[in-house]
Amino acid sequence: MGFTGDNLPYCAKRLIEIADEKALASFFGKMNSQKFRRFALAICLVLLSTFAGISWYVGGQLVAPANRLVGPPPSETGIESIEILSKSGSPLSAWYVPNQTADATVILLHPIRSDRRAMLGRSNLLHDAGCATLLVDLQAHGESPGDQITAGYRERLDVMAAVEFVRTKTPDHRIGIVGWSLGGAAALFASPLEIDALVIESVYPTVSAAVHNRISMRLGPLAHLLTPVLLVQMNPRLGIAASQMRPVDYVPEVGCPILVAAGNRDAHTTLAESIQIFNAAKDPKQFVEFKGAVHQDLLKYDVERYGEVVDFLLAHLSDNPPPEKNVDEVGQAAVQPDLTPDESYSGDAVDARRIDQ
Repeated sequence: MGFTGDNLPYCAKRLIEIADEKALASFFGKMNSQKFRRFALAICLVLLSTFAGISWYVGGQLVAPANRLVGPPPSETGIESIEILSKSGSPLSAWYVPNQTADATVILLHPIRSDRRAMLGRSNLLHDAGCATLLVDLQAHGESPGDQITAGYRERLDVMAAVEFVRTKTPDHRIGIVGWSLGGAAALFASPLEIDALVIESVYPTVSAAVHNRISMRLGPLAHLLTPVLLVQMNPRLGIAASQMRPVDYVPEVGCPILVAAGNRDAHTTLAESIQIFNAAKDPKQFVEFKGAVHQDLLKYDVERYGEVVDFLLAHLSDNPPPEKNVDEVGQAAVQPDLTPDESYSGDAVDARRIDQ
């Protein structure tokens, strides 16, 4: 029977530990101060290199393409599979849903690491309301090729191409956009687009805030250390400085009615940050808060509440908009001045000051 760590007597184990400790003490004792400093420096360099390597790998994963097979559209919907050439040169896979009675087309832009299928529910809702729709795979997503995801900055060229496609195909149509997360950021970066209505859902105000929030959710206070390490990679990786990645700065230039939708429990894009975007917008504007919602599909979370988003679009896109709802009908609506970030932490306070619903 051999001796292992499991069957050695306690005294023998302790003797081995003491021998190890003495060996280490002897090793460091023979070192002069200069050798010790060199040894400590070498250890620090190894740890720093390891940290840098892991950070670079994580940064690469964050911008890596999210391509996948989307497949044919649902057969019963009359969807047309098309391809649009982005202003970046990337061919974009898309679905166009015609509506013979429509006088407007709504472009639907999916969130990050998703594809056009994520917007089918919105397409069905808007089609039933009398609109045609266009669902696009942004570059490096779904079936649209691309080398990197750029948090909306390069994807803005896809949005421009989608608007141009609709304008050419149906020149008499009004145009609206619904952008969810990444899609909304891309629409803001592309502004002004000379469209008739814009809806942005759960959109980050700055990339610094977006990265910090996501790290903080997982690693807490370490976000203060790790956020700059990831942000500094943007320029060498994407050719874009983090200081350029601020969708909130483009909001005043939208040039059309805008609706901002957000969940009041969203930790990826906080309610305070959504209100920051709303406050940067010019009138006419509207804010819709989804109580209890996190960073998720707001339509699936609360279909009834999402009806207010559809009403907003129809009011600005249709020749026959839905009748205006007064405060009593909506239940929690009022025309008020800008909200403040301080109010964002009180769901009741923000909800009582809903804008133009």
